[in-house]
Amino acid sequence: MNIAGHSAIITGGASGLGEAAARAFSKANVKVAIFDLDIERGPQIAKEIGGVFAEVDITNEDAVHQGIARAADHHGPARILVNCAAIGGPSIRTAGKKGPHPLDIFRKLVDVNLIGAFNATRLAAYEMLDLEPLERGERGVIINVASINALDGPVGSVAYTAAKAGVTGMTLTIARDLAPKGIRACTIAPGNFETPMLMGAPQELLDYLLPEVPFPNDRFGDPADFAAMARHICENVMLNGEVIRLDGAIRHSQAR
Repeated sequence: MNIAGHSAIITGGASGLGEAAARAFSKANVKVAIFDLDIERGPQIAKEIGGVFAEVDITNEDAVHQGIARAADHHGPARILVNCAAIGGPSIRTAGKKGPHPLDIFRKLVDVNLIGAFNATRLAAYEMLDLEPLERGERGVIINVASINALDGPVGSVAYTAAKAGVTGMTLTIARDLAPKGIRACTIAPGNFETPMLMGAPQELLDYLLPEVPFPNDRFGDPADFAAMARHICENVMLNGEVIRLDGAIRHSQAR
């Protein structure tokens, strides 16, 4: 897909990977709608990039419907969805001296990081079904965001890992479901990127993680590198149904 001139929805676009994607797509002449709960940074970033902001909780069906309608009113129907909205959680083992893993924490992470991602995916995809096909019959592209935790989850991350594993697990099925209508779906599984979620971790953990990356390990990942991958997925029609690790070859060990 030649992305210039088309419209994109970026969930979680007010910070981190989503913000980087929003800025990168805007520079590529894409009309960007930011969906986020941050009503301070979201509108500010949207204004800076000439986009539109919608306050959207991705777990809420009505909120996503309203956000999609707002984006379409400003920019026309979106052909691109980049699903970056997510939350992290505390390090908690499945069971320990303090008791079993709290079920409410597990449920919350799955609700936002998996069910929310699917909610945005299904509703955005539905709006793409009736769009006029582009070159090679393409109507749209959906990019979800998982994590390398989904593939080699470290100790204490069972809730986050389960949610992100669900995202990776549904990737191929979504791609196959939507293939007859020319809508592609891929997932990016980032490693350790310099985002508010990671940088809010204890310094001891950050000091442990960085040297674990084989290369490059001079700093944590630049969100701009994530944005470049998201753009490439949109532009490369043969990328479909794939989960792409973007992690500098790190593999989480069991010890933490």
